[in-house]
Amino acid sequence: MSDVTRILNAIERGDAQATDELLPLVYEELRLLAAQKLSHEVPGQTLQATALVHEAYLRLVGDEPQSWENRGHFFAAAAEAMRRILVENARRKKRLKRDGRRQQTGSVDADVATDGPIDDLLALDEALTKLEREDPVKASLVRLRYFAGLTLEQAAQAMDISRATASRYWSYAQAWLFHEIDEDG
Repeated sequence: MSDVTRILNAIERGDAQATDELLPLVYEELRLLAAQKLSHEVPGQTLQATALVHEAYLRLVGDEPQSWENRGHFFAAAAEAMRRILVENARRKKRLKRDGRRQQTGSVDADVATDGPIDDLLALDEALTKLEREDPVKASLVRLRYFAGLTLEQAAQAMDISRATASRYWSYAQAWLFHEIDEDG
């Protein structure tokens, strides 16, 4: 059992001290995942992994108590939080570009980098939402790979599926998303 799963189980049992143990352990893993994800960005970007991780962690441990079954469930929630942050940021940038004026929104003041033009991220989000309705497992794999930056092996482990199954799901999801985005123009 990983340290994260052990700590999450302790929190579930009401161990208040376990909450203090979770932050340093999970924060570092999330920061590494965000840094890995953002390392593929255009050179010259300011350090943005920290802002992404801070916002995601705040959403994960917010005011309402959360319950995670295991490490995989926690990182799936982290991936979804990162996805929402990136999409919200892309929508904000698009709105600012369209409106031609600045507005302060959200708790992330720094711009969070994305893997391409804003419209591409928004198209991906829309297609991923459709895939979620059709096949939640494959959509979860995409979130873990794309938004949390996990490798195929890490995502398979987090989802408790074999690497071969994850590979098949990933190939299908990529083709499905490409078709959906291409079809929408």
